[in-house]
Amino acid sequence: MPAPTVVVAAVIERDGCFLVTLRQAGSHLADHWEFPGGKVDPAESHAEALRRELHEELDIVAEVGGLLHSVTHAYSERTVELHFYRCVFEGDAKPMMGQEMRWVSRADLGGLPFPEADRDLIAVLSS
Repeated sequence: MPAPTVVVAAVIERDGCFLVTLRQAGSHLADHWEFPGGKVDPAESHAEALRRELHEELDIVAEVGGLLHSVTHAYSERTVELHFYRCVFEGDAKPMMGQEMRWVSRADLGGLPFPEADRDLIAVLSS
């Protein structure tokens, strides 16, 4: 069995809403909402990978805070080791890859389709 893909994601809360993006058609878990982030390259720390991904995807310079939640989840195609970090940034995010982006309230998080690996975190954030 191959090693899990290590992924980092940013939990960004502003004014009681969370920043989420929609996975694009043709990607793994397409049409699911997610917390922005991506794969960690072998030579990167989690914080370095998260800052890089957020800059590439949303044109923001983020400050990476504490670890909020970690989970390893096996999908039929791959296993992911997912680490969610609290993050903050100044200014406005811009979706640089054509992806849809939204600020979603706690009450509305549970109504969006998220990947299965995000289920426990969504439950905590929604309560």
